[in-house]
Amino acid sequence: MSALVTLAVGYAVPRAGLPAPASFRRWVEAALRGAKRRKSTELAIRIVDADEGRALNRDYRGKDYATNVLSFPAELPLGVTLPLIGDLAICAPVVLREAAEQGKSARDHWAHLTIHGVLHLLGHDHVEDAEAEQMEALETRILAGLGIADPYA
Repeated sequence: MSALVTLAVGYAVPRAGLPAPASFRRWVEAALRGAKRRKSTELAIRIVDADEGRALNRDYRGKDYATNVLSFPAELPLGVTLPLIGDLAICAPVVLREAAEQGKSARDHWAHLTIHGVLHLLGHDHVEDAEAEQMEALETRILAGLGIADPYA
């Protein structure tokens, strides 16, 4: 990757069985390449438990349950230009439960949700049907490049 990626990965849960920071870096870089971002980029990923995931979802989205990934795009003051795009909070128990329920490998689901979150930080959304189709197609292409099957199939 030509642009510099600064990534901080923090674990608020035991790391056993969870992806290593190097895996998250690979997935972040794939998302940035897929989204054609060529500028230096900085972000943080925090792996949380169900209680923290629920609190974040409640406090920031008004939804009182833990969700798989939350994206917090950077809100920089006008005129401030930094490579910071924001933060992701990924809820480990939700990711693992969803992977099992959906019959996917946990690693593939971690990759998908990391990429999904990064695309949100870059401004992609899925509120409108057309946006959702575009975002899902981009995710599917990025994941295919990593040898991961279409998560929406």
